[in-house]
Amino acid sequence: MKSTQQLHDLGQSIWLDNITRDLLDSGTLERYIKELSVTGLTSNPTIFDHAIKNSVSYDAEIRQKASQGASGEKLFFELALEDLKRAAALFRHIHDQTNGVDGWVSLEVSPLLAHDSANTLRAAEELFLRAGLRNLFIKIPGTNEGIPAIEEAIYKGIPVNVTLLFSREHYLAAAEAFLRGIERRIEAGLNPNVGSVASVFISRWDTPVMEKVPKSLRDRLGIAMAKRTYNAYRTLLDSPRWQRIYNLGARPQRLLWASTGTKDPKASDVLYIKALAAPFTVNTMPESTLKAFADHGELGISLPADGGDCEEVLAEFAKAGVDVDALGAQLQLEGAKSFVSSWNELMGVIESKSAALRKAS
Repeated sequence: MKSTQQLHDLGQSIWLDNITRDLLDSGTLERYIKELSVTGLTSNPTIFDHAIKNSVSYDAEIRQKASQGASGEKLFFELALEDLKRAAALFRHIHDQTNGVDGWVSLEVSPLLAHDSANTLRAAEELFLRAGLRNLFIKIPGTNEGIPAIEEAIYKGIPVNVTLLFSREHYLAAAEAFLRGIERRIEAGLNPNVGSVASVFISRWDTPVMEKVPKSLRDRLGIAMAKRTYNAYRTLLDSPRWQRIYNLGARPQRLLWASTGTKDPKASDVLYIKALAAPFTVNTMPESTLKAFADHGELGISLPADGGDCEEVLAEFAKAGVDVDALGAQLQLEGAKSFVSSWNELMGVIESKSAALRKAS
């Protein structure tokens, strides 16, 4: 039995952190679903930037849409929704089989809105309505300004993938926003079954401290932060407040591990997959990591519900001079800026391709 199947049987959903038209056209995504237990998919501005920049598969549609007057952000979302609609159709049977627990795809609002609550909510509503897909998450960053938009989106019945979470505190803020949105739906007599995941980024913790801590702590910060967050997650699932909403028909907001590709060339290429195995969670993997785990990955011990040794490990990082609260805030800010850079580059690629294709025709 493949290790990916074993991980799926443990109770962790395997999602692919990638989408390209070539993946769809070649049948590769469909093969990953059948052979590697992939049950969902995530995207972000960087993924789409690479997909459109490095392929001619979008050129014909860019030419057509540009000739009809589409440009910039409008043209991009039309391209992205075409891809995501095809992917969503491939996952639809999983979504139906799991009664909406699994089989999701994700589309992010413009990262330019990461610090704009009102326009983030407006964009989320527009994208969800345009897509018309019941298994689409709208990705909203868990920034201070994103949190109110998350609550409002959940209240309005929009499934949300909360992105750019790094710490336990980030996760708890996102979970509270989800819970408030669901409680408001219950009070209003609305169906409380609105899907959501909270995406916590892992590997980005280890890169900035790699050369600043003893070798014994190398590549251990992200995993320790994940364990701390998992403890908070399990505690919330067991709390009376959350169990009340489940009893009234709500579905838990699942914890999702993101940024799980190994950045350290000296470490295992499946380091974070093996370390983060845990039931009732999601791991969204870069394509290379997914294939590596299918090829030579092994399951480790499931994450302990109480966080295991995370606090002892984090105390060692504190002794080494790492302030995880400050670093978490920095990582979230840098992550938002990184997506803005990818977004601006993406808009430039679309503009240049549109101009070149118009000239060629």
